[in-house]
Amino acid sequence: MSCEFDYDLTADQWEALKALRLPAAKRGNLRRFVVEQLTGLELAAMHGDLAVLTPLGRKVLIRGSSSLWDVAA
Repeated sequence: MSCEFDYDLTADQWEALKALRLPAAKRGNLRRFVVEQLTGLELAAMHGDLAVLTPLGRKVLIRGSSSLWDVAA
């Protein structure tokens, strides 16, 4: 797997990343600390008070992580 998309995210970070795909009204409350971590990794960005996926975040989410692939195998 390319190192470009290999992130060792926690379960909370993965869940928040997946939740960012949903419209804001359907997301529920995302933990601010986790969103800040994703923003620091450039997987999410803030637009006002709304967190959104970045293009890199979409790629990582689609590609998954090597640890997720290991679990699925």
